Amino acid sequence: MSSAPSPSRAPALSAPGAVADPGAGDRGASRSDPAARRPVAAPVRLAAALSRFHIVAIAVLGALTFGWLFTGARPWLVAAVVGLDWFLVNLCNRAADVEEDTANAIDGADFAARHRRAITILGLALLAGSLAGVHLVLPALLPLRLAFHGLGAIYNWRLLPGRRRLKELYLLKNSASAAGFLITCFGYPLAVAAAEHGGVIPFPTGMDVTAVIAIGAFFFLFELSYEVIYDLRDAPGDRRAGVATFPAVHGERVAVRIIDALIATAVAILAVGFAAGIVPWRAFVMVIGCGLQIAFYKTALRRGITSGDCVRITWIGAALLAAYHLWIAAGLPGVES
Repeated sequence: MSSAPSPSRAPALSAPGAVADPGAGDRGASRSDPAARRPVAAPVRLAAALSRFHIVAIAVLGALTFGWLFTGARPWLVAAVVGLDWFLVNLCNRAADVEEDTANAIDGADFAARHRRAITILGLALLAGSLAGVHLVLPALLPLRLAFHGLGAIYNWRLLPGRRRLKELYLLKNSASAAGFLITCFGYPLAVAAAEHGGVIPFPTGMDVTAVIAIGAFFFLFELSYEVIYDLRDAPGDRRAGVATFPAVHGERVAVRIIDALIATAVAILAVGFAAGIVPWRAFVMVIGCGLQIAFYKTALRRGITSGDCVRITWIGAALLAAYHLWIAAGLPGVES
């Protein structure tokens, strides 16, 4: 399930999401790349590719960011669970997506093809153990974790009627990835905070349920834009595998219009919410991440979106989220407003 943010500034922030499709990763390095031949670099590169570490990283930072926005505290343990869950979903996705990843020359696809069964067994074993272990420490997460991994299961494997995968269904594929980020980056911190405060979420000043809904709508649409950018890269392999993404079905030109419309609508939601006094400034600054994403992807589009571009745009989002927390730690203007 994808992967994929994937907001910024005063405080600098970027919506986690780029997460996009968990089926995303970076392309294999050239054989002439010296780093690819180093004994240490190769295993590290492979591990990062198999786990889609860029997606794991932005999901963790997203949970910390939205956890802080919604509760006034950083949910470190919850963020660790978010990272674990995205790692597990991504790992299983690599085993499930061998055909399209191979067609799209995704880094690590050959390894995943050779060890497909072992990767799947490892992922499922770690999931089973973590469900029991995490429940002992954070029991409030169990329903949401089951929902997240259930979504990942029908996304990755042919469990739907007609032996279809969710990722093969038009529109639902991208919506499922965005929903996964909402469950983990929004749902996990809120569920634990409510459980620790007698069922009541301890909203900080300027934050309430209406604000959470507005920010959630923004985030959902912005994360969808990440997904479609990743799909631009994956279009050839998706067509062969029968995955009905916007670029695969409608072509690049229409897909670009969809990306632009998603980002514009996301920005409009936050702008209206801020103007109406619903969304506080510390959340409204996420729109700056939208501007950076447009600038980056439009530049990359002119020469053709690559896997490296998709990974870089996710790391840019992660860096903006990290900068947001540095802004908070420094107590700079805008943190309390």
